[in-house]
Amino acid sequence: MSTVTESVDVNVPIGTVYNQWTQFEDFPQFMDGVESITQIGDRRTHWVTKVAGQTREFDAEITEQHPDERVAWKSTGGDTRHAGVVTFHRLADAETRVTIQLDWEPEGIAEKVGSAVGVDSHQVKADAKRFKEFIENRGTATGSWRGDVDRPGI
Repeated sequence: MSTVTESVDVNVPIGTVYNQWTQFEDFPQFMDGVESITQIGDRRTHWVTKVAGQTREFDAEITEQHPDERVAWKSTGGDTRHAGVVTFHRLADAETRVTIQLDWEPEGIAEKVGSAVGVDSHQVKADAKRFKEFIENRGTATGSWRGDVDRPGI
């Protein structure tokens, strides 16, 4: 399992940043390699990605979500195994730190080599920077979902 952690400070209030992050279908606008995301329900999404010429599809489930605090997920089927959490930290009225932690299982020689030399870390860092630019340039979220999802067993 490979783990990547990246943080970015965004000059937008925490509510706006969180609201935008819940708009999964907008991810292709700032995440390189994400072709599409389809919201299947409040807790489920279907992803199509294309990285290094390889297309993958998988479903993901929100495992925990608390407005202005965190969104956690795990893949539930398809071509890739991963899980992650994004946390939101209020730094000031109009400044938010977004921290992304992604755990994933590289498959095949290209992914294993890429992970070993830090390609995945660079990708997450670049995506975080593009998210910052996206939300700062807009100043408002494209939508929001502020439902609460308790982690399993709670």
